[in-house]
Amino acid sequence: MPTVDPLSPVTYYGDNTSTEARIPTKTLGQNDFLKLLVTQMTTQDPLNPKADTDFAAQMAQFTSLEQTKLMGKNLAGLRDQQELLQASSLLGRTVQIQTGTTTSVTGVVSAVQVTEGTPTIVVNGRGYDLGDLLNITPTPAPTPTP
Repeated sequence: MPTVDPLSPVTYYGDNTSTEARIPTKTLGQNDFLKLLVTQMTTQDPLNPKADTDFAAQMAQFTSLEQTKLMGKNLAGLRDQQELLQASSLLGRTVQIQTGTTTSVTGVVSAVQVTEGTPTIVVNGRGYDLGDLLNITPTPAPTPTP
Protein backbone atom coordinates (compact mmCIF):
# COMPACT_ATOMS: atom_id res chain seq x y z
CA MET A 1 0.00 0.00 0.00
CA PRO A 2 1.41 3.41 -0.87
CA THR A 3 2.40 5.72 1.94
CA VAL A 4 2.48 9.46 1.52
CA ASP A 5 4.92 11.77 3.26
CA PRO A 6 2.93 14.91 4.22
CA LEU A 7 6.01 17.10 3.68
CA SER A 8 6.65 15.90 0.14
CA PRO A 9 4.45 15.45 -2.95
CA VAL A 10 6.25 12.17 -3.80
CA THR A 11 4.43 8.88 -3.16
CA TYR A 12 6.51 6.09 -1.59
CA TYR A 13 5.80 2.38 -1.86
CA GLY A 14 6.47 -0.18 0.84
CA ASP A 15 7.54 0.32 4.40
CA ASN A 16 10.99 1.68 3.56
CA THR A 17 10.95 5.32 4.67
CA SER A 18 14.70 5.80 5.10
CA THR A 19 16.30 9.00 3.86
CA GLU A 20 17.83 7.20 0.87
CA ALA A 21 14.42 5.94 -0.27
CA ARG A 22 12.89 9.41 0.00
CA ILE A 23 15.39 11.20 -2.22
CA PRO A 24 13.66 11.67 -5.59
CA THR A 25 15.63 11.18 -8.78
CA LYS A 26 16.28 14.23 -10.90
CA THR A 27 15.91 12.55 -14.28
CA LEU A 28 12.94 10.89 -15.91
CA GLY A 29 13.39 7.61 -17.72
CA GLN A 30 11.34 5.77 -20.32
CA ASN A 31 9.28 4.02 -17.61
CA ASP A 32 8.45 7.37 -15.97
CA PHE A 33 7.29 8.74 -19.30
CA LEU A 34 5.10 5.70 -19.95
CA LYS A 35 3.53 6.05 -16.49
CA LEU A 36 2.78 9.70 -17.22
CA LEU A 37 1.34 8.81 -20.62
CA VAL A 38 -0.96 6.14 -19.14
CA THR A 39 -2.06 8.54 -16.41
CA GLN A 40 -2.74 11.24 -18.98
CA MET A 41 -4.78 8.83 -21.09
CA THR A 42 -6.84 7.51 -18.18
CA THR A 43 -7.59 10.91 -16.67
CA GLN A 44 -8.44 12.83 -19.83
CA ASP A 45 -11.84 14.40 -20.29
CA PRO A 46 -14.06 11.82 -22.04
CA LEU A 47 -16.04 14.59 -23.75
CA ASN A 48 -12.89 16.22 -25.11
CA PRO A 49 -10.30 13.45 -25.56
CA LYS A 50 -6.83 14.10 -26.89
CA ALA A 51 -6.07 12.75 -30.33
CA ASP A 52 -3.91 9.65 -30.49
CA THR A 53 -1.51 11.60 -32.67
CA ASP A 54 -0.80 13.89 -29.69
CA PHE A 55 0.33 10.90 -27.64
CA ALA A 56 2.42 9.55 -30.51
CA ALA A 57 4.08 12.95 -30.93
CA GLN A 58 4.89 13.10 -27.21
CA MET A 59 6.40 9.63 -27.33
CA ALA A 60 8.47 10.53 -30.41
CA GLN A 61 9.75 13.67 -28.70
CA PHE A 62 10.69 11.74 -25.58
CA THR A 63 12.44 9.03 -27.60
CA SER A 64 14.35 11.70 -29.52
CA LEU A 65 15.38 13.36 -26.26
CA GLU A 66 16.58 10.04 -24.81
CA GLN A 67 18.62 9.29 -27.94
CA THR A 68 20.14 12.77 -27.88
CA LYS A 69 21.17 12.36 -24.24
CA LEU A 70 22.68 8.95 -24.99
CA MET A 71 24.55 10.36 -27.98
CA GLY A 72 25.95 13.19 -25.84
CA LYS A 73 27.10 10.68 -23.23
CA ASN A 74 28.75 8.55 -25.91
CA LEU A 75 30.49 11.59 -27.43
CA ALA A 76 31.85 12.59 -24.02
CA GLY A 77 33.25 9.09 -23.58
CA LEU A 78 34.78 9.22 -27.05
CA ARG A 79 36.39 12.59 -26.26
CA ASP A 80 37.89 11.18 -23.04
CA GLN A 81 39.31 8.19 -24.92
CA GLN A 82 40.73 10.49 -27.63
CA GLU A 83 42.46 12.65 -25.01
CA LEU A 84 44.02 9.57 -23.40
CA LEU A 85 45.19 8.32 -26.79
CA GLN A 86 46.67 11.72 -27.61
CA ALA A 87 48.46 11.88 -24.25
CA SER A 88 49.88 8.36 -24.59
CA SER A 89 51.17 9.14 -28.09
CA LEU A 90 53.35 11.85 -26.54
CA LEU A 91 55.33 9.39 -24.39
CA GLY A 92 59.05 9.80 -25.11
CA ARG A 93 58.58 13.00 -27.12
CA THR A 94 60.05 16.38 -26.28
CA VAL A 95 57.36 18.96 -25.57
CA GLN A 96 57.21 22.61 -24.68
CA ILE A 97 54.51 23.52 -22.18
CA GLN A 98 53.24 26.94 -21.24
CA THR A 99 53.37 27.30 -17.46
CA GLY A 100 52.46 30.96 -17.16
CA THR A 101 51.72 33.94 -19.36
CA THR A 102 55.39 34.34 -20.33
CA THR A 103 57.07 31.17 -19.08
CA SER A 104 57.36 27.68 -20.50
CA VAL A 105 58.97 24.34 -19.68
CA THR A 106 60.64 21.99 -22.14
CA GLY A 107 61.21 18.31 -21.45
CA VAL A 108 60.49 14.71 -22.39
CA VAL A 109 57.08 13.23 -21.56
CA SER A 110 57.90 10.44 -19.11
CA ALA A 111 54.40 9.30 -18.10
CA VAL A 112 50.68 9.85 -18.51
CA GLN A 113 48.49 10.16 -15.43
CA VAL A 114 44.71 10.13 -15.34
CA THR A 115 43.25 12.30 -12.61
CA GLU A 116 39.46 12.42 -12.24
CA GLY A 117 39.10 11.11 -15.80
CA THR A 118 41.38 13.76 -17.32
CA PRO A 119 44.79 12.69 -18.65
CA THR A 120 47.84 14.75 -17.79
CA ILE A 121 51.35 14.36 -19.17
CA VAL A 122 54.32 14.21 -16.81
CA VAL A 123 57.30 16.33 -17.82
CA ASN A 124 60.29 16.80 -15.51
CA GLY A 125 58.34 15.08 -12.71
CA ARG A 126 55.32 17.38 -12.87
CA GLY A 127 51.88 16.86 -14.47
CA TYR A 128 50.53 19.25 -17.10
CA ASP A 129 47.24 19.49 -19.00
CA LEU A 130 47.21 18.72 -22.71
CA GLY A 131 45.79 22.20 -23.34
CA ASP A 132 49.07 23.74 -22.14
CA LEU A 133 51.12 22.22 -24.98
CA LEU A 134 52.92 24.73 -27.18
CA ASN A 135 55.26 22.52 -29.21
CA ILE A 136 55.85 18.79 -29.79
CA THR A 137 59.09 17.51 -31.30
CA PRO A 138 60.37 13.96 -31.66
CA THR A 139 63.15 13.03 -29.30
CA PRO A 140 66.36 12.57 -31.29
CA ALA A 141 67.49 8.97 -31.58
CA PRO A 142 70.70 8.22 -29.72
CA THR A 143 73.75 8.01 -31.92
CA PRO A 144 75.17 4.50 -32.15
CA THR A 145 78.59 3.99 -30.68
CA PRO A 146 81.11 2.19 -32.90
